[in-house]
Amino acid sequence: MSAAIVDPGPVPAPGTGPRDTAVRRRAVALRPGAWLVWAVVGFFLINLFGVIATVVLDSFGRTWFAGWLPKGYTGSNYSDAWHEFSLGQVMTVTFELSFLVVGISLVLGVPAAYALARRDFPGKKAVMLLFVLPILVPPIAYGIPLATVLYKFHLAGSLTGVVLANLVPSVPFVVYTMTPFIEQVDPRLEAAARMCGAPTRAVLARIIAPLLLPGMLAAGILVLVRTFGMFELTFLTAGPTSQTLVVSLFSAVFSAGIRSAQSVDAMAVVYTGSMLVLLVVALRFVNPTQLVARTRD
Repeated sequence: MSAAIVDPGPVPAPGTGPRDTAVRRRAVALRPGAWLVWAVVGFFLINLFGVIATVVLDSFGRTWFAGWLPKGYTGSNYSDAWHEFSLGQVMTVTFELSFLVVGISLVLGVPAAYALARRDFPGKKAVMLLFVLPILVPPIAYGIPLATVLYKFHLAGSLTGVVLANLVPSVPFVVYTMTPFIEQVDPRLEAAARMCGAPTRAVLARIIAPLLLPGMLAAGILVLVRTFGMFELTFLTAGPTSQTLVVSLFSAVFSAGIRSAQSVDAMAVVYTGSMLVLLVVALRFVNPTQLVARTRD
């Protein structure tokens, strides 16, 4: 006799059976900490969205004294802020300062990072500690004595003084950003080029510079973002014609006089939008893992 073949029916896919579903539900129920973390994150994001949305809505509003929304909308607040706060001059000074600091920081920081990455000398750890101090110490801690020195030599109040003040944390930042990139370059490439008769200038221009270009781009973008948003050092050393956007925004909020809240919020939106663009560009071209990756012998 031939045995009858019984069709068992459709076989459930792996992980979709009743037992698997019960296990997943039990795992979720047994992790109240995960729900607490998500609740805190959600609460933070909701508050952040509320703050940003309030400023953006008020920058387009006519008046907003009561209610959930402004009474009418207009785009003239941005033109009023542009003329009232001289945003054209302020933006020009901001970008001039940022690009000057980036250029000078790269010129000074890249050779210093190369020397620290390639050479061992007495007191190297002390030098590295000196470079890291302006990054770790709050800018206001050394900004006041630095501003005093700049005022003594009649440099504060000008663009030159603001650039010099912002170079104090920017150059060490370039050094610590570039050091991992330089350590990843095999020194035998340089030795081989020199053995083939290449002069120092050719080694630097044709071998070292192309390999360090991604690191220089990363350091430059990060210094640009940092300088664009630097408040303490710029506020302590800037004058009426050398204020950046963040300092001008602070002055608009806390200086004496009556100013339209809508114009101030329009200025805040311009500043936030500029920082957002810079951060997006930084995340597009900078790989954070490259900033800490170091090769070991």
